[in-house]
Amino acid sequence: MANSVGLTGYDYYVPENVVTGAEIAEESGIPKEVVVEKMGLAEKRVCPPDEDHATDMCIEAANGALADAAVEPAEVDLVLYHGSEFKDHIVWSAAANIADRLGATDAYATESYTLCAGAPVALRQVRAQLVAGDIETALLVSASREEDLVDYTNENASFMFNFGSGASAAVLEHDPDRSRTRALVHGSDAVTDGSFSEDVVMPAGGSVAPPSHETVEADDHTLDVPDPDGMKERLGEVSLDNYLTVAEGALEQSGYEPDDIDFVAVTHMKRSFHDLLLDRLGLDPESDGYYLDEYGHVQSVDQIIALEEGRKRGRVESGDVVLFLAAGTGYTWAATALAWLG
Repeated sequence: MANSVGLTGYDYYVPENVVTGAEIAEESGIPKEVVVEKMGLAEKRVCPPDEDHATDMCIEAANGALADAAVEPAEVDLVLYHGSEFKDHIVWSAAANIADRLGATDAYATESYTLCAGAPVALRQVRAQLVAGDIETALLVSASREEDLVDYTNENASFMFNFGSGASAAVLEHDPDRSRTRALVHGSDAVTDGSFSEDVVMPAGGSVAPPSHETVEADDHTLDVPDPDGMKERLGEVSLDNYLTVAEGALEQSGYEPDDIDFVAVTHMKRSFHDLLLDRLGLDPESDGYYLDEYGHVQSVDQIIALEEGRKRGRVESGDVVLFLAAGTGYTWAATALAWLG
């Protein structure tokens, strides 16, 4: 395992509050069967208004991941937050807050944003640092409660009705002992199509439209899709191919063939596209992945949840090739391959 990077521990946290697909259907006016079957949302977890902020959820997941890895906070060299930009405060370092609260006194803290494609990209970034010898132990944390930014009466934003809340954490180490290693982190790939950069926006709150009485009264502080039909049409032309491109690229960088994939932990999406994507990867959607219809889409937390749910069901076993596969508005598609050791 010389010069290898190992995933030595991970965990996730979701709040207790549950919103069902039926409740979303009632609030939005969309038929229940569309929300539950087409959107693939039986239920999801949401945060109470004054609890479970992004850092609170990250602390819960991080404590679990560190315990799983048998790593003390003081041994961590890097805390990387790769979750939602919607966090406890704006223009603020969640990573620094998390490091301090964990007691990671020797770590430096930084943040990386690739929105919903964040998990594979964060693994790629930190693996490179570990291989270069810049650090020895890293803690990756992510959280999202962007459900707060969804207006269920805005039909244009309906593809975001699946947004749920939660957090994940993972410990990566340089040349860890095999007995403590869950998986080896291998190659990655990513591609961005910036023509989608303004297709999903929160109209107010930034420098273009600073917060004001007018923006609040106009309800401009929720997520919106200015041209949903145009976005859907253009995305439909490229999304599947880009998913397949980054999957193949990550496998090639890892010395694998497409036929080597055993399990895919992928972003939550509508059920039909999920099944099509796994089928095009030569996989069985029922046994070679985990569909997140009981969680919804928890931004870059999805991959860790899917991995653990798959592992608990016996779908991830020692010797398997696991692919973290994701896409995020912007639009970026990304993948990272792991060799599962168990």
